[in-house]
Amino acid sequence: MANIHKFIQDNVYYVIDVNSGSIHVVDKLTYDILDDEKLKPIETILDLYKSKYSKEEIEESYAEIQELIKEECLYSKDLYETIANNLSEEHSYIKALCLNIAHDCNLRCKYCFADEGEYKGKREIMSPEVGKKAIDFVIKNSGPRKNIEVDLFGGEPLMAFDTIKEIVEYAKSQEKLYNKNIRFTMTTNATLLTEDVMEYLDKNMGNIVLSIDGRKNVNDNVRLRIDGSGTYDTIMRNIKKMVKMRDKSKQYYARGTFTRNNLDFFQDIMHLANEGFDEISIEPVVLPEDHDLSLREEDLPIIFEQYDKLYKEMLNRYKEGKEFKFYHFNIDIQGGPCVYKRISGCGAGHEYVAITPTGDIYPCHQFVGNEDFKMGNVFKGDINLSISKHFKNAHIYNKPECRECWARFYCSGGCQANNFNFNKDIHVPYKLGCKMQKKRIECAIALKVKIMEEA
Repeated sequence: MANIHKFIQDNVYYVIDVNSGSIHVVDKLTYDILDDEKLKPIETILDLYKSKYSKEEIEESYAEIQELIKEECLYSKDLYETIANNLSEEHSYIKALCLNIAHDCNLRCKYCFADEGEYKGKREIMSPEVGKKAIDFVIKNSGPRKNIEVDLFGGEPLMAFDTIKEIVEYAKSQEKLYNKNIRFTMTTNATLLTEDVMEYLDKNMGNIVLSIDGRKNVNDNVRLRIDGSGTYDTIMRNIKKMVKMRDKSKQYYARGTFTRNNLDFFQDIMHLANEGFDEISIEPVVLPEDHDLSLREEDLPIIFEQYDKLYKEMLNRYKEGKEFKFYHFNIDIQGGPCVYKRISGCGAGHEYVAITPTGDIYPCHQFVGNEDFKMGNVFKGDINLSISKHFKNAHIYNKPECRECWARFYCSGGCQANNFNFNKDIHVPYKLGCKMQKKRIECAIALKVKIMEEA
């Protein structure tokens, strides 16, 4: 099991203590001495490095390492497995919904995981009755939790704007009755944004995710209308208006996807940053290996190079007072998510569920259409507890590869849907995704350390 992790970013040597989360910037000698699992005896170290470092240098560094071990900042013990097992026995409360408002879309994006909106079924729109039942369902199953998140999703949810307004107004009336705080978010392709729609979303959405893939040629190669025409000009115009409405207290993301056709996605991030967006997410596409746009093992060196370029650019922009946020580099190295979150991840299937236009319940939107994972229906109210427990127990300690991995408390076992879709088992990680995630974590940690040094 990896107890520490070493990496080099921009010629700086970093060491992470996996269990405590302590991060150390070290010299080359200390970096060489440290092994992932445990510290070797001093005699072994002296023999290994006698031709590279002096005896005095080695002994001084070794003594400093031993002090850090005593302080439990290196090779610290894992204290969380018992917590994970105890949490598995506790009752779960649902705190978040993904409302699939529309199993339909006005675009035909080439990489769409949702089968261009159909979700392996038929095109349909959620009725206000189903939406209201979903609100009733989450309030009933939220238990003592006061805060509830509801993400309006699709397809393209704005194809059912009137339904959205009814659901939001109903939720406002119910949250007062049951002492809840229901926060709405939306993911939209931004093509249907009008002045009235934007004003409504700005007022009622805590977060808005606005989809655009970066440069015009990149976006218009994959994000297409039904007639095959590109969407960039419409999207860029609309999301600029939408973002301009949002004050600093209101969150948004300009969110894109990179595929094998734009492995130079650093340029797409820069394009969005240069267009004035300061909340950006460009995420790797997840597709079957035989898809033309899928990412592959041989693409990783180019992908890693893009993240390295992004690290340098974000550090430079911070120094210049022109910083922007990149979603996958958001990391808190001083506190971070709670222990529960680090162990169990997104909570799909037990804290978070997706609701279809007919009211069917699934662990998350990426399982919609797979009948094996159908958990129930909001009109009946009950959910399949065995499926819920299956997901709750799929924490990092029940994933053999994850429990050996240095990144386990940062990625929390990866995406359950990706794990299942590639390996037919939510306990087996999606390996390509793991490798990209680890690279992003390293860049994010190095960036945070450098910014703290600058502050």
